[in-house]
Amino acid sequence: MTEPARQPAQLMSASEINRTLVRLAHEVLEKAGDPQNLVLIGIRRRGVPLARRLAAKLESIEGVSPPVGSLDIQLYRDDLSPVASQPILSATEIPFEVTGRHVLLVDDVLYTGRTVRAALNALFDHGRPGRVELLVLIDRGHRELPIEANYVGRKVETGRGGTVEVKLQEIDGEERVLFVEKMPEA
Repeated sequence: MTEPARQPAQLMSASEINRTLVRLAHEVLEKAGDPQNLVLIGIRRRGVPLARRLAAKLESIEGVSPPVGSLDIQLYRDDLSPVASQPILSATEIPFEVTGRHVLLVDDVLYTGRTVRAALNALFDHGRPGRVELLVLIDRGHRELPIEANYVGRKVETGRGGTVEVKLQEIDGEERVLFVEKMPEA
């Protein structure tokens, strides 16, 4: 039996998401060093449009457009229960060399750290980056692994009894970040 959900609380609006990505683009340019060596890889699903948006912001600020790839981590997960005999796979698309490059992994929400661990395993199957950093839109805490983001859009203190839902226009047809808290069973 699933727990009923309370009314979702909005954590970020569309304009707040946009402003946050502009700020993160500036932070990346300040800290990342040579933008010519930088590549962005979005973790499927919502990390991919975020990586593309970030690349566009970097180009508008600095005039340099880093290549963008996407990483499907389903075969590398250790925390998902099997739903079918075969995992549903999306394509990993990394149309550039990662060996020796500065890779910025991009995802929507950092929670336990298991998604990032899986992404690192998948990434190293494509080469040996010179440096890997992590950028997330939301860091909600509750890590199970010693993984931290280098760039964080917003830290949100949440309990374990809920879900942060990032809604992006490219995937969901709407733009906002919600926290949906589960109600305890009666």
